[in-house]
Amino acid sequence: MIKIGMMIGDRYEILEKIGTGGMSDVYKGKDHKLNRFVAIKVLKQEFSENANFVSKFRIEAQAAAGLMHPNIVNVYDVGEENGIYYIVMELVEGITLKKYIEKKARLSYKEAVSIAIQVSMGIEAAHNHHIIHRDIKPQNIIISKDGKVKVTDFGIAKAATSNTITSNVMGSVHYTSPEQARGGYSDEKSDIYSLGITMFEMLTGRVPFNGETTVAIAIKHIQEELPSPAEFVPEIPGSVESIVLKCCQKSPDRRYQNMQELIADLKQSLMNPDEDFVVQNDPDMDSGTRMISDSDMAQIKRRAAYQEYEEQDSMRLLSDTAALYEEDGVEDEEDDYDYNPRMERVTTLLAVFAGIVICVIVIILAVRVFGNGRNGEEDSSDGPIVSEEQETESPAPTYVPMPSVVGKTAEDARNILNELGLSVEVNYEESSTIEIGIVMNTNVEVGQDVEVGSTVTLTVSAGQEGIEVAKVTGLSYEEAEQTLKEQGFEVIRMEGYSDTVEAGLVVSQTPSALSKVPAGTGITLTVSLGKENAKVAVPNLMGRTEMDGRAMLAEAGLDVGDGVTYEFNSQYPEGQIFYQSYSSGSMVDPGTKIDFKVSQGPAPREVTYKCNASITAPTEDETKEYGGIYRTGDSVAVKIVTDDGQVLMDTTFNSFPQAVNAHGLKSSGGTLTLTFKIQVQSEATAEPGAASGSAVTEKEVTVTRRLTFVEE
Repeated sequence: MIKIGMMIGDRYEILEKIGTGGMSDVYKGKDHKLNRFVAIKVLKQEFSENANFVSKFRIEAQAAAGLMHPNIVNVYDVGEENGIYYIVMELVEGITLKKYIEKKARLSYKEAVSIAIQVSMGIEAAHNHHIIHRDIKPQNIIISKDGKVKVTDFGIAKAATSNTITSNVMGSVHYTSPEQARGGYSDEKSDIYSLGITMFEMLTGRVPFNGETTVAIAIKHIQEELPSPAEFVPEIPGSVESIVLKCCQKSPDRRYQNMQELIADLKQSLMNPDEDFVVQNDPDMDSGTRMISDSDMAQIKRRAAYQEYEEQDSMRLLSDTAALYEEDGVEDEEDDYDYNPRMERVTTLLAVFAGIVICVIVIILAVRVFGNGRNGEEDSSDGPIVSEEQETESPAPTYVPMPSVVGKTAEDARNILNELGLSVEVNYEESSTIEIGIVMNTNVEVGQDVEVGSTVTLTVSAGQEGIEVAKVTGLSYEEAEQTLKEQGFEVIRMEGYSDTVEAGLVVSQTPSALSKVPAGTGITLTVSLGKENAKVAVPNLMGRTEMDGRAMLAEAGLDVGDGVTYEFNSQYPEGQIFYQSYSSGSMVDPGTKIDFKVSQGPAPREVTYKCNASITAPTEDETKEYGGIYRTGDSVAVKIVTDDGQVLMDTTFNSFPQAVNAHGLKSSGGTLTLTFKIQVQSEATAEPGAASGSAVTEKEVTVTRRLTFVEE
């Protein structure tokens, strides 16, 4: 049972719960060994005793642990303690792409393409490790506080031993590919489809297909053509529109065949958004809109029954800058129907048998196509003989025969070799006879057995006028980038630690300096982060007292900034730190000054008042002491002054009642004065010999009334 404050693995302290998913809960923790904050994904108690769930959890950890890339949430550690199964992950502060889109309504095409490039680079790294995500969607993409884009939740991805794997998950139905919706095979191109839907949502602020049920939406993915994003936002450039439509073709063969192709077009669209450079693959019989079959419908309905989580945000934000993690509910399908061990064993055996058959077919085809260096000539007598025992025990060969790629484009050659599980390195050389971009030679002979996972070097023509790559190692990244861009190259930045090269300087470049390559080639620069152990992690000061904050900084080898400020803050009680100039977990040089602010508690509430009154004419009671009365229709000077001297009204009326409305007053009351004339009869003294009588005179009088204001 996980409790706040407990230690697991003798190093990870559980601090707070920050998220939950179908199979697991996610906690913020502190790694006391490396003095950094981490995210800890813990398998839920109800599943930890189920061997099948534990197996899935371990597969997830093993698959994700092999991924280390700036655009992927990294996994640090995997463990089990007293029945608690956990994964220790990178803690990312930021916001999901879903929330970001909701805040901005929709993104500009430049921002959407820039985000898509970073997501593609992360997915490409996973595909290079034969890992398919199968659940790409905005909820699984995080934009960190420093602007980096990271893909998370490889909870339903599995390490692939071949190019395709039968999918038993459906993913979030708004972003699922047609082949996943039908329950068929899913591969790297399924991730490309989901990324295309995500790009559609970034550009338009909406998903292309909607419906009342998951089944209805899945059928639309299979049957209906994707609407053009330009129908909703006409200013989207033509190249960006074409990229989205190519990603979302119904047939996988008509989509981009790998992430490298997609990344190249995305970068081109930033430089030349209005050019028509996106090449659409030729349609085939499977590329059009298909009518759904009864079996397809049955499979979709079965899978739809398992979807309890796909309509929910898969990441739960504590705030816009809270750490974000999730595990979408597809792994929780046992929770949605009765668990049947016998059926599960039967299903597992059938899946294993199907996998073996597929692997045997792949091996036989590879031998026939590439065997003996004949490039596809069938010669069964010379091919290797595969026994039933070999088929069962070794479904995936360790070595593959080298195919012939000379004369093909560098991109086609890379795709062929990647499909065989080989990595590719490209060197460019000038040639006056071979067209630019065509493979001239390889470092491995055709037909030679090559170990899966090894690197094949391609020598590619740079044309007759290839550009010599400048040497930029040892320069700052800014200087190197400017130099290469002036030569007409694209620059791709990577980062890594170095014991010998100062932080911020270029450690290495690929292709190497002085080699000649075509203009527009991407030059990868590895920039030094300095010595790995030279930086220290900034502690989390939020919520600590000033004394504790100073002590924590001193313990970490950091200094307090030039001045601590004290400000009102409604979220943190008086005396607690509510701001620090470097976020917790940031790696900085020892001795770095960290500024922080201390809360003085909520700001004093400023009370204001309003005056809503009706002024009536002077009454008889107010004038009788003066010996006269107010005559209706006579002018009355009206003046209202608050207790603090503010004049609200100073005017003259000859009709009543009159309304007065005032807001934001500082005083709780004021005085109303009415000044007007009345007629007063007085006894007149008669002169000798005249009759006595009375005289009428006018007299100006002022009456006052007290006004009480109401608190707003």
